[in-house]
Amino acid sequence: MQPFTTHKGKVAVLNRTNVDTDQIIPKQFLKRIEKTGYGRFAFFDWRYLPDGSENPDFELNQEKSKGATILLAGENFGCGSSREHAPWALSDYGFKAILAPSYADIFHQNCLKNGLLPITLEQTVLDLIREKSNEEGFELTVNLEKQEITDHNGLVQTFDVDPYWKDMLLHGKDEIDLTLHYDNQIKHYEETRRASFL
Repeated sequence: MQPFTTHKGKVAVLNRTNVDTDQIIPKQFLKRIEKTGYGRFAFFDWRYLPDGSENPDFELNQEKSKGATILLAGENFGCGSSREHAPWALSDYGFKAILAPSYADIFHQNCLKNGLLPITLEQTVLDLIREKSNEEGFELTVNLEKQEITDHNGLVQTFDVDPYWKDMLLHGKDEIDLTLHYDNQIKHYEETRRASFL
């Protein structure tokens, strides 16, 4: 994974509650084993019309949302099945962070395990950011080290993140990397265990 330290980007607003993982990445696209290639299928049923053209009424298809790398979502984002493909699709689409009042627990963990930062904020703060996102050129800066979200107009909003996952994201590590960190200890254990049975 790539380290997440500071990210500055445009905000896209998906002001819908209870967006489940089948809406984020529909089941018919879960045929790949790689983590890449899912971005074009993200929000497929909302994003495209039956003829395959973009749905102009879908929030993320509107011009103000094009190129956004921060997603502002509604309550209980990522509910439904536990498919890890959902954060894969969001990352492949281009999102680096999500702002929402609440998340489904498994989705939240899957995001962290895949380098996508889910930030929980009060609804009043999200409403302020949503309003600001209509301004021309509006961007947010997410600083994971300081645990702060800022903009160029003086917004400073802190957020909480588990220290374990903060360290993992800052260093671009996943749980396989963490296991490999103990490679020598694992080898030593295997050798001593094998010797005990000889």
